[in-house]
Amino acid sequence: MRHNKKRGMKLGTDASHTKAMKKSLVSSLFEHDRIKTLESRAKAIRPDVDKVITWAKKGDLASRRLAIAKVGDKELVREVFEKAAQGMWADRNGGYTRIMKLGRRKGDNAEVVIIELVTEPVAPKAAPAVTKVEEPEPVEEPATEVEAEPEAEVDAE
Repeated sequence: MRHNKKRGMKLGTDASHTKAMKKSLVSSLFEHDRIKTLESRAKAIRPDVDKVITWAKKGDLASRRLAIAKVGDKELVREVFEKAAQGMWADRNGGYTRIMKLGRRKGDNAEVVIIELVTEPVAPKAAPAVTKVEEPEPVEEPATEVEAEPEAEVDAE
């Protein structure tokens, strides 16, 4: 039983080094808008980046203090909060980052990716076209009895 198991990935280091590495990666991502790193590290910092942007959209003092604690740089947090106040992520309800795979690193075959902040606006999904299911037309069976055709009246003059 592991009652005190902490959440998140360990990333091959002790807790303090993992925390410092994540803080550094998050601040680098906000500073440069795109960084190149390993896939496991990019997946580990994605929730932290989403939290900071959500706090920035909220915009109050408590959120700003939480973001400063997460990122570690007041000026960088101020820039992120200004971008959010200008409406950079106003129409987006999550998914503020994009991870693109680059391939494997030559030395240790580790998966290298680019993680970037998504800045383009959300394209609304098109309403699904409701198509009526056409029922097959009933097939008329040929009549077995031959119907008598009305004889045409001939006018004899």
